[in-house]
Amino acid sequence: MSLRDLPCHYDRGMQANADPQEIQKFADLAERWWDPTGAMRPLHELNPLRLAWIDRHASLRGKRVVDVGCGGGILAEAMAARGASVLGIDLSAPALQVAQRHAQETGIEVEYRQTSAEALAEERPGSFDVVTCLEVLEHVPQPTSTVAACARLARPGGWVFFSTINRNPKSFLLAIVGAEYVLRLLPRGTHDYEKFIRPSELAAHARAAGLEPAELIGVAYNPLTRRFTLRPDTDVNYLMALRKLA
Repeated sequence: MSLRDLPCHYDRGMQANADPQEIQKFADLAERWWDPTGAMRPLHELNPLRLAWIDRHASLRGKRVVDVGCGGGILAEAMAARGASVLGIDLSAPALQVAQRHAQETGIEVEYRQTSAEALAEERPGSFDVVTCLEVLEHVPQPTSTVAACARLARPGGWVFFSTINRNPKSFLLAIVGAEYVLRLLPRGTHDYEKFIRPSELAAHARAAGLEPAELIGVAYNPLTRRFTLRPDTDVNYLMALRKLA
């Protein structure tokens, strides 16, 4: 079965908050999304950590979840395997088609749609117990719009989870120079330093959208063991858990 044989629901509305170059960048990686030794290796190595962190806060079993910017479905499938009812959304058709194909191969039930967070928030406000938006904010032109859309998607009392990269000289050295040029963990050009977001900025955007931060935690990577760990230091990669106010 080829990628073009797979159905993919497509919504045209509200796509202003998208960079065509960013969408194409990840579309070009689509066929390698599930290769744990390829370009997406860091996501495969990071996924167990972020999945356990989300599940610790939200207890995924039986929850309605939307994964914003799901790409090829690594996190979406993992959350479905934990017992959640998962909708994965993205604007990259090739990535979504790979996600659909992989779900068919594994037998894990995940729904995928090609749409934006903003469009889905207009259609289904307050519909989800859990909203995940990981490694996405640093790739969109208007992260405040994405944060607000994620808040609208969550039900009162629901959970919203973000992960992104801090903006400072240390993050430039480690997340761009180190990860893309020295260790070659990521393809060159994956990140744009100017799009990195300080935790204080993200928390402010979240509060303005009706979300209350519950935990801020850093993520560290050991290139020798190829393991990610949680740590208090949020200078580079970090995770933020938030609750939707009633």
